[in-house]
Amino acid sequence: MTNKVLDRVRDLLPAIRERAADTDAQRRVPVQSIRELTEAGVFRMLQPARFGGDESSPVAFYEVIRTIASACPSTGWVSSVLGVHPWQLALFPLEAQEEVWGADSDTLISSSYAPTGILTPVEGGYEVSGRWSFSSGCDHAQWAFLGALAPDENGRPSDYLTILVPRADYVVDDVWHVVGLSGTGSNDIVIEKAFVPHHRAYSATEQSQLRGPGQEANPAALYKIPFAGVFSNTITAPIIGAAQGAYEAHIERMRERVRLSYGGQKVAEDAFAHVRVARAASEIDAAILQMERNISEQLRYAEAGEPIPDEVRLRTRRDQVRGTERAIQAIELLFDNSGGHSIRKPNAIERHWRDAHAGSVHVINDVERALAMFGRGEFGLTVEDRMV
Repeated sequence: MTNKVLDRVRDLLPAIRERAADTDAQRRVPVQSIRELTEAGVFRMLQPARFGGDESSPVAFYEVIRTIASACPSTGWVSSVLGVHPWQLALFPLEAQEEVWGADSDTLISSSYAPTGILTPVEGGYEVSGRWSFSSGCDHAQWAFLGALAPDENGRPSDYLTILVPRADYVVDDVWHVVGLSGTGSNDIVIEKAFVPHHRAYSATEQSQLRGPGQEANPAALYKIPFAGVFSNTITAPIIGAAQGAYEAHIERMRERVRLSYGGQKVAEDAFAHVRVARAASEIDAAILQMERNISEQLRYAEAGEPIPDEVRLRTRRDQVRGTERAIQAIELLFDNSGGHSIRKPNAIERHWRDAHAGSVHVINDVERALAMFGRGEFGLTVEDRMV
């Protein structure tokens, strides 16, 4: 199937690449880039059809994200995070979806899922206060998904909730000064006693059981696959894209060196350099192929109305963290292969190296945890984790 959004995004790559250094320096993606990506349809790919969305396969979405990240990893990261949130909003009650998209179906949502806020039950919902960190792209969003723990009747945490809060109820604290993914504008969100009605709170229990009140309004198979698989690969896709961009920049530079060589001396004729490039290319390809296989298989089960087997869900997380590892391994090989050039600023190798490493420390890339879950499953042991 033709990916029309991908075709439009490819036309934007020269401008996105040209803005990459300024994106880093300004510590946020330029408004112009967000506008162009919106017009290209990136943020509608996983949006419900009833609100003008494409209901595309996540496989097509991840391909678009990798392509954007190959030109500017920060822009790819923000596009991925903002672009996956329409998928999650589709699981919320229809009332919440209409609040966000009723007046403007291009409205964007940022997020910070760590449950660092304090929820107090009140009539009709909750009162919430707190501070949430790492909300990528929040400057471009009018709503935010935030994590919080719902208390039981004794005040003890009983369930993890994702709550949906409008921009009018929070402030953005500009604290984003980092060594990698500098252009993502992943600032803090601060709330002081905001009201969250029940229809804007979604339980992780329902989420892990592949149930959501929005599924009746949005019955597509896309909305019947696990959050753990969709979201985790949303984080890995731009990291792979960063490795792809570094690879393309490295190959282009080495070919140019060959072209400019003289007297029969080929500066790029180094067998060890050739081996590193082959290994890097293979790692990138393997990361992409496993990601696409796993998500495609989950979609096939959902389309058939069948439960997604635990082994497929565990394998998806296994390959997602390995995909991040493979991308890092590839970019390390390219960094080494580039020699002294790789540490000169600005250039794509050093920027993508920094950005890929920064993305790899996201909590969803906890390699040992994901691999241990897969191992438990293989041994027939129970795996209890909402991120499966």
